[in-house]
Amino acid sequence: MKIKSLLFSCCLALLSTITTYAQTPAQLHKIDSLMRTANDRGVFNGTILIAQNGKVIYKKAWGYADASRKNPLTTNMLFDIGSIAKEFNGTSIMLLKEQHKLKLDDPISKYLPDLPAWATKVQIKHLINYTSGIPNFTAQSNETDAQLLDSLQQLKALKFEPESAYIYAHANVYLQKQIIEKASGLPYAKFLDKYIFKPSHMKHTIVDADLSKPNVANAFDNDFQPTPYIQLTTGSPRLTVSDLYTFITRLEAFQIINEESFNELAVNFPGGESSLGTTGFAAGKLQWHRHQGSNSNFEALVYTDHLQKASIIMETNNQNFKVDALKNAILAILSDKPFTIPKKSVYLDIRDKVLKDVEKGLAFYQEIKANGQDKYDFGFEAGDLITTGKYLQRRNRFDDAIRIYALAIPLCTRPTDESYAYELTGECYLKKGDKALAKTWYEKALATDAGNKNASGMLSTLN
Repeated sequence: MKIKSLLFSCCLALLSTITTYAQTPAQLHKIDSLMRTANDRGVFNGTILIAQNGKVIYKKAWGYADASRKNPLTTNMLFDIGSIAKEFNGTSIMLLKEQHKLKLDDPISKYLPDLPAWATKVQIKHLINYTSGIPNFTAQSNETDAQLLDSLQQLKALKFEPESAYIYAHANVYLQKQIIEKASGLPYAKFLDKYIFKPSHMKHTIVDADLSKPNVANAFDNDFQPTPYIQLTTGSPRLTVSDLYTFITRLEAFQIINEESFNELAVNFPGGESSLGTTGFAAGKLQWHRHQGSNSNFEALVYTDHLQKASIIMETNNQNFKVDALKNAILAILSDKPFTIPKKSVYLDIRDKVLKDVEKGLAFYQEIKANGQDKYDFGFEAGDLITTGKYLQRRNRFDDAIRIYALAIPLCTRPTDESYAYELTGECYLKKGDKALAKTWYEKALATDAGNKNASGMLSTLN
């Protein structure tokens, strides 16, 4: 879940942390108790690794490897990590830049000449910070490589001018991999193996690992129903929790790419993610790094705190959007502060009900709001509703999404969240073909938060 205020809150929480962590047996017992309760409550099924001062202090698997509930997870199992995988793309592009095989301001047409004329305006740097203007072609990004290439070749015009707005379009990821192959002369998987996996001693990581293999976790929902894996494009690395920790540690120590390249890779459009997710710097030095990824009920979190020398890595095959809440509880335990064990997600339990029948889904939402406060987490109710609206919007249910955003807006406590809901409403009207209403809502978004660059960028295309 990429709600702007959630990221802002995470950053504030980090900046306010001043205690140097030093684990004790009592703290490790509390962490174990936290994870056990989280697993019992159904909010974490996966593997977790915690390191401090470069030493792993806690590594454990909780729950099941698949929906059958017959096969327990182990820490040696491979997981899909969703959009965290784009760190491998960005890192590879920076390696090629260091090898003088490409430049970040190269137009992508230089490597992919069969694309339409718009490719001369899109530069490699626009792909890695998701400001290319290339749209999403399907609601769930479930195209094959061939279908995605065909959509790109049929695209007549960009959604906006490069660098004027941000959209996390799956086509950017696909094009990054194509350019890596063209510039290096190697298949994408072989490039990763040669320049990242083997030098980093990531012995268990496999690109496009067979989901039927016993060492690969399979995803399921909260009703223990198997989740179909919808991503059909190639090039998805699947990792153990230890290999993901190894990669992040070496990357942040500038042992894969140099510091200048790392800092370039961390550049993001305001309000959007870079190829590294989100990062914080002070005096040019990395202070923290957070990246959450999700895909077909897989979810992963990378979180490093260079001030406190702590790292937390989580991988799950039963997405409940509680990895950040668990991370916050772990940091609190390590600094001997009070902590809260997360409850069930409102969003996850209403999204499919609303998708199936909006009236019944909203009735269920009102019921748990009235009678389920002890079981469900209503701490960020506006965010849950906004994410539900986005879930509907991605499936072209624009009128229902607009209705959900209208419920969320009065609950927003931050202008950035309210502005985001207005922005998404404008996007729905734009998809419906109503440019006048779209413009009205983008203007409301900008009036509420003058820093909403995405709304500003979209308005420029409508004026």
